[in-house]
Order: sequence, then C-alpha cells, then structure tokens
Amino acid sequence: MTIRSVLIANRGEIAVRIIKAAKALGIRTVQVHSAADAEMLAVKLADEAINIGSPAPKKSYLNIEAIIAAARAAGVDAVHPGYGFLSENGDFADAVEAAGMIFIGPSGEAIRLLGDKVAAREIAKRAGVPTVPGSDGRVADIDAAEVIAKHTGFPVMIKAAAGGGGRGIRIVRSLAELREQFPLASTEAAAAFGDGGLYMEKVITCARHIEVQIFGDGRNFVHCFERECSLQRRRQKVWEEAQAFLLPDDVRQRLCASAVALAAEVGYRGAGTVEYLYDEDSRQFYFIEVNTRIQVEHPVTEMITGIDLVQEMFKVAGGAPLSLSQSDIRARGHAIECRINAEDPAKGFLPAPGTVTRLSIPEGEGIRFDTMLYAGYTVPPFYDSLLGKLVVWAEDRNACLDRLAAALSNLTIEGLPTTIPLHLALARDPSVRKGAFHTRFLESWLETDFAAVDGVSAEVA
Repeated sequence: MTIRSVLIANRGEIAVRIIKAAKALGIRTVQVHSAADAEMLAVKLADEAINIGSPAPKKSYLNIEAIIAAARAAGVDAVHPGYGFLSENGDFADAVEAAGMIFIGPSGEAIRLLGDKVAAREIAKRAGVPTVPGSDGRVADIDAAEVIAKHTGFPVMIKAAAGGGGRGIRIVRSLAELREQFPLASTEAAAAFGDGGLYMEKVITCARHIEVQIFGDGRNFVHCFERECSLQRRRQKVWEEAQAFLLPDDVRQRLCASAVALAAEVGYRGAGTVEYLYDEDSRQFYFIEVNTRIQVEHPVTEMITGIDLVQEMFKVAGGAPLSLSQSDIRARGHAIECRINAEDPAKGFLPAPGTVTRLSIPEGEGIRFDTMLYAGYTVPPFYDSLLGKLVVWAEDRNACLDRLAAALSNLTIEGLPTTIPLHLALARDPSVRKGAFHTRFLESWLETDFAAVDGVSAEVA
C-alpha cells in the first residue's frame, strides 16, 4: 500500500524532519499538538493540525486514544511516531494497526521483544553478537545478584529490564552497595517503566559508545555504518559522529555485520539502531540494546551515505522492498552532530525555556541545521530541551571540526541560553580533536577544562 497521508505523533524538530520527508514524497501531513504547541513550526508546516490535549505529555503526546482518534478523524493512511514519547511502545503500534492504519516502524511484537533488555540480550547471543558479561536473564533476587557480582567482579551496573535512554541504571562497587541499591533500583524501575525487573552487567571502564544504523524490510537487512556517541553527560548523548574515529577497519566490519545478523534474527522492519560498548584495549565490542525507531542522531548517517532514512521508512512501511543492497551503501567523509539545547551550561545545565528573539542559521557546503525554531517562537517548559541539531560534513574529521567550529560561531539563537558555548569549546579541545575520549570523558572535562573557559562559571561542576 502506498502511503498517501500521515499523522505525525510527535513534536519539535523531529516532527519538522518527518514533515519535510513526507512532503518530498508527495504525502499529505497531519500534525497533532498539545495546547502548548499550537504555535510550533511543525504545526505551521503541516497540511493539517489537530489539538489533542493539554500540555502534560500524558494528556497529549502519550495519550494513545487521543492520537488514534485524531488519526481516524483526519483519515490518514499511516502514523509516524518519531523518537521518544510513544515511538517504542508496542501497544501504540498495535493500536495503530488495529485502527486500520500503518505504523511506520517495527511491529508491536518486535518493539516489545527488543525493548525488553533481557530478551534483547538473548536475541543478541543467538545471533552471535557479543554481550557484556553479566546475568543470563532477569536477576531473581538479591542473593542471585550477589552470586553474579562475585563472578563478574565489581563495579557492576544494575539495569532496569524495561529501561532505556540511560534511565534506570545504578553502578555499585561493593557487596554492601549492591544490597542497598538492588531493592531501590527495582522500586525505581517499577515506577518509571511499570516493570521492576532488573539485570546486571559488568562495567566496562573507559569504554566508547558506538552504534550501528540498521534497516530492514522484514526479509532483507543492511547497515548504514556506525556512529560514535561517547560524548555523554549523565548517560545522555551530547555530540555524535559518523563514522567512529580511530575504529580499526576489521572491528568496524565485525561490528556492522553483527548488527545485521541481529536484525535478521528478528526479521526487523524499518529503521533501528544497535548500540554497543567498545573496549579499545581489547578491541572487543559488547551489545547494549536495540532502539526500535529513528534516532536523534540519524542525520550524521545521512550526511556520510546520502540516504534519506526517514523517506526510506515511509517506503518500506508502505510495502516496498528495501531499495538498497549492502554494496550500494558507501560511507564518504566525516560528519558531526551537536545537540543544541535550551540549557544554561554556566548554571549546571539548567533548562531555560523562553522566546527566541533572533535566529541566524549558518549556511554553506556541508552544513545542516534540523530545528523547530523561528524568530518569535516561545519554547515551552513542558518538554525536552532540544532546540535543534547542527550537523556538519567534510572530507575528513579535521576539516569537519574546523567547519563545525565556524558554523557554531555563526549560529545565533538569542532570547534564551543554549549549549552552543559547550559545543564550541568541545570542537576546539585538543583531546576531542585527537579522538581521545570515552563515555566518562565529558563529565570530568566539564569540571576542569570547560569550567576554565572564559565566561563559563565553575557551577558546571
């Protein structure tokens, strides 16, 4: 079935991104929005907009009944969930299909299966993908947790089986900490995800976070190379690159092949990402999880491959076979994405919604800015602080960093503080330029190097 109309069940910059991809394919767009988002850019760009509730996400963007009712009223063929909100909710995918519409993503069954971190580990093992040493499944109780910790050695991570996005994770360094934190982690997981199940993994010290973009149509599966996502604050990605710098070619080949094998194991449909930890000392990588949606950082993959991943999602969801074979997909140059947030780095990254009084976006070869902003727009306080993503491409990484620094210097967002100063400092940092970083690098860098930058308060520490 060719998709002729789509409802975008999301907001912000990803909603704008989906609308642009849909319009390029001649697809009619319907944008849902909360009362707080009536003036957002996606509402202005869509062919039709429908108010689905009050600002609270539970009453709007997480309200399955309201979204399905809007989709029915608009008479759309399909629903695109974007990322976040209901994008990895199997029940939502099922509800869309039950209403006679296409869910642009994997099946509800696949979302549930891969969204359960324990089940996903078992699938990875069946596909021959290395997993981090730890529990074979859910940990039954504290006694079982102690046995596992003694076997793997400390430190270990206690992780929510139904968690994601860096949430539901606790690191413990002793048996005493384990006994204290295990029941607390279970209670926290139950409150956050409706599932108190836990599993455990060995902490890989100074690892890099590398992920592989996969795509499938349920029968054919490919990868679009890997991304480096090690610059993180509180386990939230801040800066992403493609391809991963200094990754040996033989490791890259094994890494990407393993992601395709995992996709084939479940008959994956649509865009997805397989995430790994990479230990540079041993040159070994370990499976973390699968994200069954388009990622925030997908533009860096698009920049090095020339593939419009969102358009491909529409085509495959509409029943078309995968249009690309692995030999068709080639990586060229280097790309970096900076997440520009409405946060004040000088005040501990305090969220700072407000009105954009002036906006000036850099233009030129290899520069892309995916955003929801326009001059006069008031950023509401109810949602994620992401304003946009500055993405830069060049023939090699050094040239890319130079172009990024220039683009950041020419990106003006006035009226509210942003994380532009953070990214500009990172683009100029010697360690970052050498690629000498890992998942714990940024937080210590914020306490020392960034705190010393002119105009930045030591409050970041």
